[in-house]
Amino acid sequence: MSPVRIWDVESVWDDLVGIYKECWAHKLHLPHYAPEAFGERLRRHAGEPGWEAVVAYDSGEPFGYLYANRLTGADDRWWGRTRPEPEPGIASASTVTVKEMMVRQQWRGQGTACQLHDVLLAGRPETQVSLMVKPLNQDGRVQALYASWGYAVVGTAQSSPEAPVLTVMVRPAPGAARGGRRVAPFPPADLPAA
Repeated sequence: MSPVRIWDVESVWDDLVGIYKECWAHKLHLPHYAPEAFGERLRRHAGEPGWEAVVAYDSGEPFGYLYANRLTGADDRWWGRTRPEPEPGIASASTVTVKEMMVRQQWRGQGTACQLHDVLLAGRPETQVSLMVKPLNQDGRVQALYASWGYAVVGTAQSSPEAPVLTVMVRPAPGAARGGRRVAPFPPADLPAA
């Protein structure tokens, strides 16, 4: 695998859209998953602060990607749509958000997603990283994978009425051990899970 860090979305637009369409081929007929809707999200995300992508190539063929942004603070819409409202220490922390992570089927199960994730985080200055995941994606295995990477659930979010309800997860960024804080799991131990 040859991961490449990218800050210019135009240079990898076709690669990202191609991987997306292959990974979501079974849902492209749904409005939220339509290639046009993905293109709109990608264009919006690429215009947000701190946008960066890491794309994996094998002999020049793109087979996986991850892209992320820096949140603008506690008032960012990421936290604004998270329920319950995250505790102030989470929402105010310097945060990079993984917006999309995809790996083509043939390259799954080989640690590619983790490698893309690690390459991204190794170069980021933020103290915390967050992502959203469909809780039942691959029968819950994707959320369990993120938990094994140190992510904790802090709530749920829905970006639009046609979008699925997602689990919001956070973890300290690699450099956060030098002054970051540990994220408490959600729900708190004394509250029952919904």
